[in-house]
Amino acid sequence: MTPSPLRAALALAATAALLAGCGTTTDEASRDEHVKYAWVVLGDGGKPIARVATDYATCPNINVDDGETRMLLRAAAGSAALRTTASAAADSKPSSFPLNTCEATLPTNARLARVGTKFLPLPKAEPQRVLVLADTGCRLKKADNAFQSCNDTEMWPLAQIAATAAAMKPDLVLHIGDYHYRENACPADIAGCKDSPWGYGWDTWEADLFKPAAPLLAAAPWIVVRGNHEECARAGQGWFRLLDTGPYSAARSCDSPANDDAANYSAPYAVPLGSDTQVIVFDSAKAGKAALPLTDPQFLAYQKDFRTVATLAAKARTTSLFVNHHPILGYAPIAGSAPAGGNAALLSVAAQVNPSAYYPPGISLALHGHVHDFQAINFSSNHPATFVSGNGGDNLDVALPDPFPANLPPAPGVTLDKITHSVTFGFMVMDRSGTGWTFKAYTKAGKLMATCTQSLNRIACDKVGFLAG
Repeated sequence: MTPSPLRAALALAATAALLAGCGTTTDEASRDEHVKYAWVVLGDGGKPIARVATDYATCPNINVDDGETRMLLRAAAGSAALRTTASAAADSKPSSFPLNTCEATLPTNARLARVGTKFLPLPKAEPQRVLVLADTGCRLKKADNAFQSCNDTEMWPLAQIAATAAAMKPDLVLHIGDYHYRENACPADIAGCKDSPWGYGWDTWEADLFKPAAPLLAAAPWIVVRGNHEECARAGQGWFRLLDTGPYSAARSCDSPANDDAANYSAPYAVPLGSDTQVIVFDSAKAGKAALPLTDPQFLAYQKDFRTVATLAAKARTTSLFVNHHPILGYAPIAGSAPAGGNAALLSVAAQVNPSAYYPPGISLALHGHVHDFQAINFSSNHPATFVSGNGGDNLDVALPDPFPANLPPAPGVTLDKITHSVTFGFMVMDRSGTGWTFKAYTKAGKLMATCTQSLNRIACDKVGFLAG
């Protein structure tokens, strides 16, 4: 979207003034050599939160519309004691975070913000283009004998995807979970991941997200959705330090397993995309694969969250997009067998809260990750169309069958109309189109694969079935 003349003039003037004096700042904490990364996440109600990772003992200043304040310390540098993880103790290690994480809440109408010479991307009142991706990290997992070639940008293409997507100038990035996958050490005889950082500390977060995704972090603010790889026994410590939009505390840090029952769940919240659309963020990080008994603590937690979604989705004259990591009315491919349907744990709760509908009234579309492919699904029954955009970098899944079985529902009472799907690395773009949105699936190199248009809770794609990429 072309910036207004006033915004462009202000940016030019601010840049000129900054460059004229960038070498003379007396605030050591704000110097670029200390501020390693700077980014913006959007919280409840679209609240913009600026974050930095710094090696300096003091948080830097942030300049917003020519007013300067000191950022607040969110999480101090340090190492947490070794905790139980998803891996055996012999394949785990304490998580080290040698950088401070600092933050500052920004005015929603801020025009310019910078830390040192680093300008921060600010939200637009009416975003026109939203970049969607998920499952972006590089898999190093001993239990599965899965060691992805993190050193090969063809085999792990997040850096290429980030550069390609940033060049499309998104107003917003929507990441639907699983940022971190390097859980265990790469064996010495596997060249593709030799010397990769591993574990759950900063070095791995930098390698899996911040360094390769730097162009996208600089291009636009992010809506961040938690995936199962960010639950407490995995990369939850980094999630809370770096990405989570709520307050940071010892109880919500994942440092102690004693707090996991609370820290593995977060209340849903809505982020407006202008005046007519909102993203409802749902934390499904701890969702398992089996249906839940009615008295299970996880059932009760998700039941409460689905009721919160219903309240948020009741907003008048608003298109509500439900966004969580695990597909609810999507498919999971299984080699040599028929695909599985949606996540059984979440479906068991959704079916109790919203019988047969699964989603409350007001939800028009659902967007997910978790399954490592692209899916665009329309239903002939009255259920919201579903997108899966989990092809952002981690090892791809096997392909869904083609032709797809017409009589295979993702959940009881749901009738499939059409499905478009692909197993090539890539991402999705949402472009505002009148009163709705157009969804485009791209390869990692930016080749357009399919275009889908929205009408209420339906989508129509220009291609149906398997996309060769």
